[in-house]
Amino acid sequence: MTALSHPELGEARAAADEASRAGGLAVRELTGPVEHREAERLLALVWRMGQGSPPVSGDLMRALSHAGAYVAGAYLGRDMVGVTAGFLGGRPGSAIELHSHITGVLPRVQGRRVGFALKLHQRAWALERGIDTVVWTFDPLVRRNAYFNLAKLGARVASYLVDFYGEMPDGPNAGHGSDRLLVRWPLRAPHVAAAAAGRPVDVLDVGGAVLLDTDPDGRPRRRAPQAAETMLCAVPDDIDVLRRRAPGLARQWRHEVRAAFATALACGARVSGMTRSGWYVLAPAGASR
Repeated sequence: MTALSHPELGEARAAADEASRAGGLAVRELTGPVEHREAERLLALVWRMGQGSPPVSGDLMRALSHAGAYVAGAYLGRDMVGVTAGFLGGRPGSAIELHSHITGVLPRVQGRRVGFALKLHQRAWALERGIDTVVWTFDPLVRRNAYFNLAKLGARVASYLVDFYGEMPDGPNAGHGSDRLLVRWPLRAPHVAAAAAGRPVDVLDVGGAVLLDTDPDGRPRRRAPQAAETMLCAVPDDIDVLRRRAPGLARQWRHEVRAAFATALACGARVSGMTRSGWYVLAPAGASR
């Protein structure tokens, strides 16, 4: 962990406060068992698991908080509308990182930038403790999360993890595998500070060789571009809707996106971002970001 200058810390706190104000929210750490039980109920609702089997229990969040890990909630008035929790980790010999394990926001407050406010609170919390990097995973098929993580926050893809959690029983994931992209968020990087101030890391629709496209009927269609080219990979507009309405097609997208990423990454390509129109951009090895 490295020392943080006062101007950098002030910038992180100011950005977090502004994000909360913009949504009419209050974001704070959750420290007591009553709050942790409320957070448990919220996560059970978001993951559609029922109150008897939340994705993270209140007991665990209580233990994480007491041990000095990160558990926070976003409030709209008196109502808790978002939760995020993480723990400290890192490889032997490497700097300590915050692993952001779960973040959930109630659907009724979509559009109030609750997730953005939670992540900027998390960034300030980590920097105050000398932690320079936050890592987490997300489903590569969830287009809105991909743009949020890569553009709105400035996180960078580290690897593609096949079936990372194994079979998952919750509402959004059951029966659809658990492939994940692992991202690293370099909290002190200039592009991350700019994103926190409201200037996303946008990747322009400048074209490239299409690796995976969408047929008119909504099915994935794989192409075979040259490895030296910038490659583009499509994902469905809304995989959650597709899983409910056409689960077989959703599973087909899972396998095709997995194959597309495997092809690109085997050639040494890296994910440089996602466009506003929903394309992953995979740049050839050696290309500047």
